[in-house]
Amino acid sequence: MNTTKLSSKGQVIIPKSLRVAHHWEIGLELVVVDTGDGILLKPKKPFVKTDISMVASCLKYKGRPKSLNEMTAAIGRGVKGGFE
Repeated sequence: MNTTKLSSKGQVIIPKSLRVAHHWEIGLELVVVDTGDGILLKPKKPFVKTDISMVASCLKYKGRPKSLNEMTAAIGRGVKGGFE
């Protein structure tokens, strides 16, 4: 069993054997979960890398595709306050 101490600044050193086993490196962000009788440390998961083809389908636009000129004009109207 590994043990550690809480410092006066609230810091805890995670034993090297555990850091190595879990591949935790310097700068890793951890999520702290209160379990009621203690805490659980879990690595913060970054967002999955995506590209436009993976997310564009969420828009669900039904209608005629807009041309680049139409999109540019709509943006121009929005900049001028024409969203009304």
